[in-house]
Amino acid sequence: QVQLVQSGGGLVQPGGSLRLSCAASGSIFSIVSMGWYRQAPGQQRELVATITRGGSTYYVDSVKGRFTVSRNNAMSMVYLQMNSLKPEDTAVYYCSAGGGRSEYWGQGTQVTVSS
Repeated sequence: QVQLVQSGGGLVQPGGSLRLSCAASGSIFSIVSMGWYRQAPGQQRELVATITRGGSTYYVDSVKGRFTVSRNNAMSMVYLQMNSLKPEDTAVYYCSAGGGRSEYWGQGTQVTVSS
């Protein structure tokens, strides 16, 4: 089992920045990738960014150049640095971890971008 605990999030003005953190504990050696999803009100859950154990990254087009995903070598921490935030980034953000046929989820944290 893997447990994911998120921190960060909150209210920020357009153009501002936030950093989300996710701490993994338990059987983390099975994790091959970690990532971030978001879900806006009335919308489907969307994959935002991923990072593998080897450091390969993926970003959805709408956040490229603004968001950066990173992790420590043990895959016990993953971060999402969000810059130049826009109102359309407003959503509940979820940390995830995957390996084999298993997936794990953090508790979610609200990010609101508004003036």
